[in-house]
Amino acid sequence: MSESKFLTPEEVSERYRGGITVGTLRNWRGMRIGPSFVKIGKTILYPIESLAEWDRANIVTCRAPKGLTMNAGEDAG
Repeated sequence: MSESKFLTPEEVSERYRGGITVGTLRNWRGMRIGPSFVKIGKTILYPIESLAEWDRANIVTCRAPKGLTMNAGEDAG
């Protein structure tokens, strides 16, 4: 059986380069939004698999407007 990996709230914050703070994670847990977590006693852990699913659910797909194309090698500016 494969061993599941978990991250602490501090590690989750690091994973998202500080864009999601430990305080935000705490607030989200209270509101039951954000990534899924496991609570054992007072310990909060985030399964890496759940974070990956949450990432996929929050992907924003961008499309170029019609008529606007950029060829390889062209500068955007």
